Amino acid sequence: MTKNTSVPGAFRLEFKVGSGRHGLPCWLAIPTELDTDCPPLVAVHGIRRGAKVQAQQFGASAAKVGQVVIAPLFAEEQWPLYQQVVRKGRADIALLELMNDLRLTGIWQSKRFDLSGFSGGAQFAHRFAMLYPNLVKSLSVTSAGWYTFPDASPFPYGLGKRDGRKDDWGPQMESRLHEFLQIPLNIAVGSLDGERDSNTRSGTEIDHQQGANRIDRAHQWEKALLKAARERRLPVPDVRIMELPESGHDFIECVKKGGLVDFLMSDRSIERSEGLTKRRANRLSSKAARASECQSLNT
Repeated sequence: MTKNTSVPGAFRLEFKVGSGRHGLPCWLAIPTELDTDCPPLVAVHGIRRGAKVQAQQFGASAAKVGQVVIAPLFAEEQWPLYQQVVRKGRADIALLELMNDLRLTGIWQSKRFDLSGFSGGAQFAHRFAMLYPNLVKSLSVTSAGWYTFPDASPFPYGLGKRDGRKDDWGPQMESRLHEFLQIPLNIAVGSLDGERDSNTRSGTEIDHQQGANRIDRAHQWEKALLKAARERRLPVPDVRIMELPESGHDFIECVKKGGLVDFLMSDRSIERSEGLTKRRANRLSSKAARASECQSLNT
């Protein structure tokens, strides 16, 4: 265990091993003043599997409002394609089981959680939210290589059914798209992340649908979400997008130079802080009421 004793925003880092043979391990950034009613932040790593770094970088900002950070570690052997959520190992079910285990420990008690991901983790995050929109309070995706678009392209490129599949994932996500489009969404990408590399899925069809690089694809996905909401006559989605200055495809660079944590946390921090203050006031009020009741019984 390591500790960060800075004030405000003090937290400690802990590693939790997976439950059972196939359980999902995680790193936790636990605030000194933990608010179990505050939705936790689930921060998902990229293909380098830097879960600890996710917990470290989000820990202080989250701790200021009593929010625990949960950074799952999807081992390559067990979840080689975790980015696509429903492939080998079923990364979605692994996360659901982890969250249930952590709820039983008392570390969080809210109905939903904030979900964030970087690179491959951003792919996982938005697909998980499309499949389980009822569980996600807010969604943040940073530097995804490619996206599942809200169109009729076969899954995982879109929400259409693949040939030969009776019960495919795309149509299931399509049926929940109206809920997904109501989730507050942050999209971020480095302003220098315009280079195609070996991890950038490319080809004539996907380039035509999504754009040639991560910057183009982030903007194209935002436009596609807004279009999908208009076509369904839904409220305009709460979407913010930012090109992070002086940042390429590197998580630490996006944090240190691009201001990623500030961007992702800023708009929700006031709401969380007000909620924490209100919950503390309610607890103090309840304690005062119980003390007064006890005093009355003793007089």
